Amino acid sequence: MGLERKSKVTTEFSSASMTDMIFLLLIFFMLTSGLVAPNSLNLKLPGSSNAKVEIDSKTDEVAISKSGNYFINGKRISSSDLEETLDRKAKSASDKLDIIIAPEPGTAVKHVAFVMDIAMRFEINAILATEEK
Repeated sequence: MGLERKSKVTTEFSSASMTDMIFLLLIFFMLTSGLVAPNSLNLKLPGSSNAKVEIDSKTDEVAISKSGNYFINGKRISSSDLEETLDRKAKSASDKLDIIIAPEPGTAVKHVAFVMDIAMRFEINAILATEEK
């Protein structure tokens, strides 16, 4: 009996479909990476003005010294007490609490970022007020 196969199995590999898949994956990741929003603070940077601005009496001022001391409305407060105080004020406010962050010129950014992080976590409207040198 002479049984022979009519079709032979080839050992070749075609990579044409593989490159198509790689390009499709590349396009997919390029499109989806633009949709990812980074976790960052939503800052509204102030412009420069010489006009006098009247501040609402309900607005609290958080001052920061160069050495990293915190003050609420002129009274010195520790960093842990600052967080507790702002949390309590934010919960008791009828609307969103408004604060002004006023660092001294030359204050380390980490101290300002600490207060801004507290404002973000407790949903407090924070205005960064800086002085020009």
